[in-house]
Parts: sequence; structure tokens; C-alpha cells
Amino acid sequence: MLTSSALKHLTAVLQLLAGPQAVPRADQLAAVDAVLQPAARVLVVQATGWGKSAVYWAATTALRKAGGGTTLVISPLLALMRDQVTAAGKAGLKAESINSTNIDDWDPIFQALKNNQLDVLLVSPERLGNPAFAARLPQLLAQTSLIVIDEAHCISDWGFDFRPDYQRLARSLLAAPNAAVLATTATANERVTDDVRRQLGNGTAVFRGTLARTSLRLSVIPGLSAVERFAWIADALQTLPGSGIIYTLTVAEAERLAGYLRQCGFDVPAYTGQTETADRLHIEQQLRKNELKAVVATSALGMGYDKPDLGFCLHLGSPGTPVAYYQQIGRAGRALTHAEAILLPGSGDEAIWEYFATANIPSQENADRVLKSLSERPQSVIDLEGATAIRRGRLEALLRILAVDDAVEKDGSKWTATGRPWMLDSRKWDALLAGRREEADLMRNYAHGRGCLMAYLQQALSDPNPAPCGKCSVCTGQLPEPGLHPSASAINEARRYLRQQDVIFEPRKIWPKGCTRKGTISAKLSARAVAFADDPGWTEELEALARSGMTIVPSDLLDGAVSLLQRWKNDWEQRPALVMPAPAPDSEMQSNRQLASHISTIGRLPLFDAFSWQGPACPENQPSASHVKHLEKAIRLQKLTDLPAGPVLLCASTARTCWTMTLAAALLSEAGVKSVMAIVLHRQP
Repeated sequence: MLTSSALKHLTAVLQLLAGPQAVPRADQLAAVDAVLQPAARVLVVQATGWGKSAVYWAATTALRKAGGGTTLVISPLLALMRDQVTAAGKAGLKAESINSTNIDDWDPIFQALKNNQLDVLLVSPERLGNPAFAARLPQLLAQTSLIVIDEAHCISDWGFDFRPDYQRLARSLLAAPNAAVLATTATANERVTDDVRRQLGNGTAVFRGTLARTSLRLSVIPGLSAVERFAWIADALQTLPGSGIIYTLTVAEAERLAGYLRQCGFDVPAYTGQTETADRLHIEQQLRKNELKAVVATSALGMGYDKPDLGFCLHLGSPGTPVAYYQQIGRAGRALTHAEAILLPGSGDEAIWEYFATANIPSQENADRVLKSLSERPQSVIDLEGATAIRRGRLEALLRILAVDDAVEKDGSKWTATGRPWMLDSRKWDALLAGRREEADLMRNYAHGRGCLMAYLQQALSDPNPAPCGKCSVCTGQLPEPGLHPSASAINEARRYLRQQDVIFEPRKIWPKGCTRKGTISAKLSARAVAFADDPGWTEELEALARSGMTIVPSDLLDGAVSLLQRWKNDWEQRPALVMPAPAPDSEMQSNRQLASHISTIGRLPLFDAFSWQGPACPENQPSASHVKHLEKAIRLQKLTDLPAGPVLLCASTARTCWTMTLAAALLSEAGVKSVMAIVLHRQP
């Protein structure tokens, strides 16, 4: 039987949040009542906009009126925490947050908590890794009556946004003896739901409803090239209603698209994990006040961002799972009768899916390499990256997993091994990877429009009542403007813009330990590239270069290198005096020579082919020291009889680590060359 307290406090909170006409729904009321039971364990899986936050604000109000302690909300994103603090205030509650941006405020916040002056404390999951916070956790739990794990799919290995830090904190909090626990999410399929329920414990009450969003009109725009997708978005912004979010899969893509749209006359900033906190706050407020047509964002602007009147959500590229896609489009149309959710899939999406699917899958080999290196001495992530040759994103993910299992721990900026052995649970991680690839298959089918789009999302999310929506682009056969064909003028403008985005290299500064050369790198080197990673302005040309086995450089890429040099010359201290092909194994040397010859001819500069390569190419994924040692044996420079008066311009078709270019510049410097410039066709990630 439902308690009168649940009805009283839920009604009051809803009216504060939504107006005096608001009345509780039966499922909301049942959820609040379940949370108010002794030692409650409750999981709520409901669509965005259902009112999950009203459940925990109402439960908090009831518990506080009864003399209970503070509600502790674990929230995974700063943008989400800021909105939750505001929402709690609207619900009549005093709320504060503890996160990486307000460390100076921790002491007064904990004092207010000690004085019982806080109704709600929001904490980011990464705080458990901070010794100062971990020391205060027992005090915090002793004063807590309700623990809310928001976006609870993050604590599941199977969740689309699984975070080891979040799972680790959840484990600590679930051990609290007296507090009730409420976990909420809008994005959990049956497998994730079962996993979260298991973590919450026996007797967990689950409230799960339909995940269909009747306000959203879903569309897929297939078959566009990378340039055409940029142009399509520029055309679409002329007619799309209200303001919205345009999601990209990578930071680089977000910044490129935002720059292009600004050139087209739209006030559209980029919002990524690299955006400064103050800038994020400003952008969030601008969007909330409809001062921007759109924000181009990565998943950094996702879960919980509260703008109920967002009119559209576009995706430049498909997320790797239908669950992740559903979570992001859930930002739109929460308080509208109609909003657009449009997907523009790209040919390179699946390579990005595979990277993210495997990025946090550990291997015993990499774990052993990290633990061995840390057993010798504590090291920063940068030191470990050089010592192990594990790339930064994968290394950071591996360290978080090892930390959850207490094999490593962090002390300040450095990691150290605890001495506890670590063995890979192959069955668990193999099953997880297989599950992610199954979800990628589901997203592939969605992107190809193989059935009603809303029903497809419902099925992927294990919705109990999937049904055709009758309004998506598959059901109606109609696409939003500009349909399948963006305007020729927008295409030309997009191509022109994308081909003028130069990639500037950050030069190497210190030789890795164990090499012939020691200490600071003294050779003066500046370098730029025509294209980076899966650069949309050069997709076809980069694919053609790769298909040729790096033997034939497309003429457009050669011309792009010349255009880059023309733009670069405004920053030159002195014009290049000599052109050289950069050293490379035989498989790449032909394209290096083509580039050097083309620039020599156009620029009327002398060409000198002075480098040679002995032995095999460098093996992939070596530590920096091993990589440079290999290069020191492989690269030879002919004796220079007449030193050029100006810089030497090195020409390379590809570069990844930039150690080859760095060593070539060092050899030239040791031969008496005062400065070296380098131009690269493709800077690989």
C-alpha cells in the first residue's frame, strides 16, 4: 500500500518543478514509495523526461522532514551536476556539489554537511580516487539517508558508457549499512538492467517503462560523402526548428564542423572534453537561453543536460550502439510536441566503433608491462606511455581497471604498483567485447534503415512494448530538408574550408632514455600536415594513396601541400633553401620523393635526396626508446658538402610518432643545418 508521505511530497515537488497543475503518475508514486521503505534498493529505468529526478527529490524531502540525513547523488558529468544543483533548488532543497573544479569549496561544504545544513550533496565518481575525499567518505556515509546513483548504466560492464571509477565508488557506497539506494537511468537494455540489479543486491525493486519518445521524429540520411555531410548540416540549419545539439564522434571533428558552420554565418561553438570549464558553463547557458542556433558537441555534453525545448539533435557519424544514440537524442523534445533526431552515418564510423569498443578492454600483456614498469618506480601517465608504448587513451583505461582491482594506486600525479597480482578474466572481457560488437551490428542496421527507427531503438533497449512509430523516415519515406542532396554551393564551401585546415605538429622535446642522444632535443624543427586522421576534406585522396601502397600520390594532395606552404609562409622566418625527401622504408620512400619533387618544381627549389634507410621498417607500438634506437640504426644521411643558407624542407607522405622526422632533423642539425621544416601529407592518429 502506498504511503501518504510519498504522495504528499511527490505532489509538492512536481508542482514546484512543473507548476501547480502537475500531478504524480502512478509509476512515479510507486517508485518514491519503494525508496522510502527501510533499507530500500530501487532501480528506475525510464525514458528521458519521465521525471526520474522528481523521484529522488521527493524521497529526499520526505526523509528530511522525518529527520533523516543528507541525500548523496553520484553524478558522472559536470554539466549534469550543475543542472541537478539547480533542479534541487527549484524543488526546495539545499544542494551543493563536490568535483574537480571546486576543491577550494570542499571544507565549507563538509562543514555544512556536519551541521546538517545540506539536503543534497552531489559527488563526481572520480572523487574516490582522491585521498582527501576518500578520507572523508566514512563521515559522509554516516550522515546519509539516501544514495542516488544517477546514470546507473555507467556502473555496469555492459553499459555503453561504463566507467570503472563509477563502479568502484558504487561498490563503496552500496556497503553503507543504513542508507536506501536508488539507481536511475534512461539507457539500459535487459542485460545492463540485470547487471545493475545484481550489484544493488537481492530484493531490488525495478521500475521499467516504455522508452519510446513520441515527440521525436527520427531520420537517417544515407550515402553522403564526408564533405556532403558538412554541407547537409549547413543547409539543414536554415530550416530546423529552434536550437539543438550536433553530435560528432571525435574532438577533432567537433572543432572542424563548428569552424565550418561559423564560416557559414552560424553562431555555433564546439563543446568537448577539452573545452575549459568556464567556456563550458558559458556555452551551456547560451544554449539554454536560445542565444545559439546549435552546439557542436562530443558526448561531453550528454547525460542529463537540461534544456527541455531543444528542437533537434543531429549526429555527424553514428555512435557505436543504439543505447548511446538513444541517450544522446534524448536531450531533444522533452517539453515539445515535435523535435527532429537526424543521423548522418559516415563510411569511417565503424573503425571508430571498433576503437572505442576495444579501448578499455585490457590485455594481460599490457597489464604485465604496466605493472613491471611501475614496480621499478612510480610514474606519471606520460612516463608510462613512453616506457610501455601503450597509447594514452588505452593506458588510462587500463590504469583505471587495475585501480579498481587494487593492483595499482595513484599518489598525486604518479601511479605506483601495490604488489597485488592481476590476472585477466578472459571470459568476462571476451563476452563484453562480443556484446559490444553485437550492439555495433544493431547500430549498423539502424543506420541502413532496416525497419521503423523508433521500434528498432526500443528493441535494442529491451523495451517491453516496441511498436512502429508511423512518423520516422523509414515509416513515411520522407526526409527532412535538404533531403538526399545538399546544395552545390554548400558542398563547394565545405570542401574549400576543410582543405584549408592545417595540422601543426607539437615538436618532440626530450630524447627517450636509453638512446644514443640524451636530454633536450636541440634541433630546430617546425612541421605541418595537410590532413589528420580521417580528415573529411581529403577522404578520397587518402584512401587512393593507401590503395596504391604509398607509391602514387593523388594530384589533389600534392596541390594541397603546395597550398599549405603558401599559407604557412606568413609564419616563416626564412624561405626554405632546399627540399629533401624524409627518410622512410622502401614502401613509403617513393611517395616521399614524389612530394619533394613536386614542391621542388613548383617552388623552384633545389632537390637533394640525401637520406637512406637500412633494414626493416619500425615495428608498431614499441616504447619510444626502442623506436628511436631502431631509427638510429636505420637512418643514414649523406655528407652535405654545401650547406644551404636557409632551412631544409623535409617531405613525408605520413607521420605518426614524429620520431623519424625528429631524428632526421637532428642529423641535419649535427651536419650544420641551422633549421628544419617538415611538411607531411597525412598525420596519422
